Amino acid sequence: MDWGAHVATAAACAVVGALGGWLVPRLVVRLPEPALTQGQAQPPKPPKPLYADLAKTPGLAPKSAAWAALAAGLIGLGTGWSWSLLFLIPLVPIGVALGFVDFKARLLPTRLIAPSYLLVIAGVLVVTVLTGDLTVLRWAAIGWACAGGLFWFLWRFTRGMGYGDVRLSGGLGLALGHLGWGELLVGLYAAFVLGAVGWIPLRLLKITTDRKVPFGPFMLLGAVVGILWGADVAGYLAGYLAGGQG
Repeated sequence: MDWGAHVATAAACAVVGALGGWLVPRLVVRLPEPALTQGQAQPPKPPKPLYADLAKTPGLAPKSAAWAALAAGLIGLGTGWSWSLLFLIPLVPIGVALGFVDFKARLLPTRLIAPSYLLVIAGVLVVTVLTGDLTVLRWAAIGWACAGGLFWFLWRFTRGMGYGDVRLSGGLGLALGHLGWGELLVGLYAAFVLGAVGWIPLRLLKITTDRKVPFGPFMLLGAVVGILWGADVAGYLAGYLAGGQG
């Protein structure tokens, strides 16, 4: 990767990301509170923080802007100028809001995930038309199937995975897959590595008292890692395999 050629793109993306990140409190405060399931008399204990209260967290706007600027800058650094940035960067504030809510309330609101699907699908279709490259569409579908299928399996047959993680995985699979198999592979792998490593300080700081951790933030961080280094990993593996066959 020509890192130097991507710096200007990264800087521009960071500015746009910061502006969007500043609006995260407005996204959170507009979330509807989850309804009680049938037969449930009261919210589970400990009660989930209200979204309205989470939106009033001191310093949320500047902190969200900083996180969004960092994530958007890294995405721009990883891709360089690309038509994909037209929808990847607008996804950043949504991702920051999802990560914040999941970390605080262990929920990934469908109200935020559903619009992100529409944004990604529309963006992938636009990129396909602009570039005339049908492989973009094919790899997006593969990413959706692989990521969604993997997380559905984990949700169905293991403990600790929430269905919100399954919903989020499909959108991330679409976004990562359209960039290429390297971004998809590294993004998924990084999520589990970061989740395993991140559980340790969370447990030591007593932020969590069991083996369950909010996995959404690690999935989102893993996606950024995939965008940043996925192409390099794919190139390395392709060269290694070609050399081995030669």
